[in-house]
Amino acid sequence: MNTASFKKWGMTKITDVSKFIRGVSYKKEDSTIDSNTDYMTILRANNICNGKLELEELIRVPKKYVKEEQMLREGDVLIAMSSGSRSVVGKAVTIRGSISASFGTFCGVLRPSKGLLPEYFGYFFQSAEYRNAISNMAAGVNINNIKISHFDAILIPIPSLDEQKRIVARLDQLLARVDSCRAHLDRAAAAIKRFRQSVLNAAVTGALNQSNFDKWQLFSLEQIGTLARGKSKHRPRNEPKLYGGPYPFIQTGDIANSGGRITSHKQTYSEEGLKQSKLFPAGTLCITIAANIADTAILTYPACFPDSVVGFIADNKVALNRFIQFAIDANKTLLDELATATAQKNINLSTFQKFKFRAPLVEEQVEIVMKAETLLNKADEIESKLTAARERVDNLTASILAKAFRGELL
Repeated sequence: MNTASFKKWGMTKITDVSKFIRGVSYKKEDSTIDSNTDYMTILRANNICNGKLELEELIRVPKKYVKEEQMLREGDVLIAMSSGSRSVVGKAVTIRGSISASFGTFCGVLRPSKGLLPEYFGYFFQSAEYRNAISNMAAGVNINNIKISHFDAILIPIPSLDEQKRIVARLDQLLARVDSCRAHLDRAAAAIKRFRQSVLNAAVTGALNQSNFDKWQLFSLEQIGTLARGKSKHRPRNEPKLYGGPYPFIQTGDIANSGGRITSHKQTYSEEGLKQSKLFPAGTLCITIAANIADTAILTYPACFPDSVVGFIADNKVALNRFIQFAIDANKTLLDELATATAQKNINLSTFQKFKFRAPLVEEQVEIVMKAETLLNKADEIESKLTAARERVDNLTASILAKAFRGELL
C-alpha cells in the first residue's frame, strides 16, 4: 500500500462508526440459581484476557434482566469499562463466532456499523494506538472507569472496505504465525521448568552424582541447624515509623520472585522497626510459611523478615544451606499439601522442624551442589534467552498492528 492510498483514509471517531451498548444491571443475589427460572450467561471484565475470551468463572442471571440488544453478537467488541487498575481498564476482545451470552455492568460493547468490517474494527482495539489513548485518559483523571465520551476522543483510520478485507486477511496470517511462535516459547519454558525440577530431584536422591542414596542419613531441620521464625511484633504492622531506615525487610513476595537468592528488596526497617523484629545474617535460608508455601531464597546480606517467613542456618559440619534449599525446593509440592487453608494457606513451624529428608556427608553435599548449580545456571541462561525472545514476539505483535493502522502492512 502506498502513502497516497493511506492519505485517502478517513480518521473517524469510534463513536461515529459503532453503537455503544451498556452492560446488564443485576444484583448479586440474582445470580443464585433457581430451577424454575431461565438464566443467561454473563461475561465480565475478568473474562477478557490478552485480547482473548476466557470462559471461566462465568455467572448466570435471570433472562428477564437482559435486553435483546445486550445479547452478544459476532463482531461485537467487549470492553472492560471499570477496573481497579489503569493497566486493565479498557481491555477489549472481539466476539468471533456464535455465543449465547450477555455482559455485566462493568463491561460495555461497541457494535460496528454497516460498512465497517467487524474484524478490522476489532483488531484496532488490540493496537498500541488504542491502548495508549485509554492509558493516557486513565493517567489524566480519576478514571478507573471509562465513559462513552472517552471514545469520542479516539480516532480510528477507515480505509475502503476492500482494503479492510485485505488488511484483516494479512493480520490473520501474520498474527497466527506470531501465536505459533509464542506457543513454541511456552512449550520451551515448560520444558525448562521440568528440567529444573529433575535436577533438584536428582540432587536430593543421589542420582546427580551416582551416590548410594540408601546410605544417606535421615535428618530433620531441627537436628542439623537452627530454625527461627521471623519477627514483626508491632501492631499495626503498617505504622509509618517502622519503615524507611537502613535495615532490609524481606517479605514473602521478595522470596517468591528472587530466583533463589535475595539480592534486592523493596522495603526497609527503621531503628524502631528493627527493635520489634530480628536481623538474620547473610547466608540464612529464608522459607515462606504463609500465602506461598515453601518458597526459598538465601540472603546475600543481613535482613529482617516477618513471621510469615522462617530462617534456617545449617550446622556447616553436617549440612550446607544450599543443599537444604534443594531438598525443600524438591519437596515443595508435598509441603504445600501439608499446609492448612484458612483465610490463606499457612504451615506450622513445627512441621518444618520435624520434616524428614535424607542427606549425605557434607563433603558429598559440596559435590552435589556444584554439579546442580552448573546445570541450573545453564537453565537460567536458556530461560533468559526465552524471556528476551518472548519480549520480541510481543513487540512484533504491536509492530504488526501499528503498521496495519498506518497503511504500511500491505
